[in-house]
This record gives sequence, structure tokens and C-alpha cells, in this order.
Amino acid sequence: MPQVVFLSTDNLEAFFVYDELLIPYFNELGWSVTTLSWHEKNVDWNQFDYVVVRSTWDYQHHADTFAEVLEIIDKSSATLLNPLELIKWNFEKYYLKDLEAAGLPIVDTCWGSEFSPQHIEDAFANFATDEVVVKPTLSANADNTYRVSKASSMELMSSLINTFSSRSYMIQPFLPTIVEEGEYSLFYFGGIYSHSILKVPKSGDFRVQEEHGGRLLTVDASDEQQDVAQRALAAMPTEALYVRVDLVRQRDNWAIMELELIEPSLYFNLDAASPERFVKALCEVARCDGFNVDN
Repeated sequence: MPQVVFLSTDNLEAFFVYDELLIPYFNELGWSVTTLSWHEKNVDWNQFDYVVVRSTWDYQHHADTFAEVLEIIDKSSATLLNPLELIKWNFEKYYLKDLEAAGLPIVDTCWGSEFSPQHIEDAFANFATDEVVVKPTLSANADNTYRVSKASSMELMSSLINTFSSRSYMIQPFLPTIVEEGEYSLFYFGGIYSHSILKVPKSGDFRVQEEHGGRLLTVDASDEQQDVAQRALAAMPTEALYVRVDLVRQRDNWAIMELELIEPSLYFNLDAASPERFVKALCEVARCDGFNVDN
């Protein structure tokens, strides 16, 4: 039976990880499941059938090295999931430009490569807002993400210059709906809708991640939300084992904040049936690869 690896990182003590909820369903199938850090040296990836990128939650700090590891895995006999082509497309948030070109609604965004204080002033004017959010095009866990108001821009400018002087970045309007309502995440396994949640930041913050004190609620995604998410899946360059579509309300419509294809938390803890759905989706991949995965 297939040998599966969950690709992780060395230390997850500061994070909430729910992938262990998958293991009983793999065990029922007789599958072998191993968790390995992507930092591990001299791994023979040929001994595994599937390498599933999961909690590699420091990759953004070592992007080139991480990409090299994925290339090595992809050249082995193991199947990398999500596929390398899709991971490369999703690596930096420029993929949002592709979604927008395909007619999908994204959060309004200005892009930059050489930071200047004038860019912040221009963004205030372009977005007709008093607050913006500045973040790297390659980021995770809200690292190096700044909420900047007209009142705080001078105070934060030194930090912004130091952070973005040598990296590409994006500027978006701060959407009050993130604080007032929250951010919705819709999950798809094998292209099929699984579940959805609402992430609400703690009081005084705008970051919705659990690690930053965000509150998570199980919700039913509306038809309108699912329509946007399904259109996003159709616009991807290839199919995925798992997709997380993050949506926020912008001008009374749903807009894509992010399309998470590399290492999103899939919040198996918030939907009791979701772990089995994920395993079934991987079973379908295995069947296509010629494995007999039925008990």
C-alpha cells in the first residue's frame, strides 16, 4: 500500500497543527504515514509514494532552499502534492494578477519592487482610504505585515523601509469588514467542496490566524462564496489535492484575499468529516496511479 509523507518543519511548538487527525483514516486503509521536516538532509524520497506538503510554516524565510527541496522531491519517484507546477505558481502572490486577468474579484492591490514612502501616499489616494496594509509578495502567517494609517505612516516608515527595501511587496486597502465580520476560508479536496470557516481577529488586531489570537467559527459557505471559489479553482494552472480559498467582503461583494495551495492549515478540527474527505481525495489520486486502495 502507498507510503505517505507529511512534509513539515523542525519545530511546530508555536503553531496549531491538526494533520494528526488524518492518520486514523490512513491507518484504516493500511497506509504508512510519516512526518518529515523539509530541512531533513539526505532523504531518499524514492522510498515514498506521496509527499504531501503540509506544515512547512517557515518556508518563507528560506524560499530558495525550500524550492530546491521541492525540485528534488519532484524529480524522485514520489508524487509531490500539491504538484510542483501549482506550488511555483502560488509561491508569490503575483498569482492574484492571473486570477484578476481571468475575471475573478481580488482585493484591490498595488504592486511594488523598490519601496518608497511615496508609494504609501499614492496608495491612500488610489484606494481613497486612510488605512492600507503592506506585506511581502512572499509571506506566510502574516509575517512582516503592516497596517498603516495616515496618522501612523511616518512612525512606521523606518520599519517599512527596512522591511521592503530589498523585497517585492503589495499594498492593499485595509478593509474594515475583516475586523467587523472576519475572513472566510473555503476548503476543497480533490476539487470537491469540503467545509468552510470564519476567522475573526481578536479585539484590537486585524490578523485572523490562531497564532495571533484569531477566533475560528464553523460556517456554511453561501452560494455566492462557493461560486467565486469554484471559479478560482478553474483558473488554476492545474488541479490540486487541496485548496483553501480565503474571501473577504469588499464593496458588498466577495473578493479573494488569497488562494492557499502550499501549506495552508486545513482546520480538520472544525469539521469532523473533513479528515476522511481529505483521505478519500488522496485515494482518488492513488487509484489514478494504479494503486488498489480499497480495503
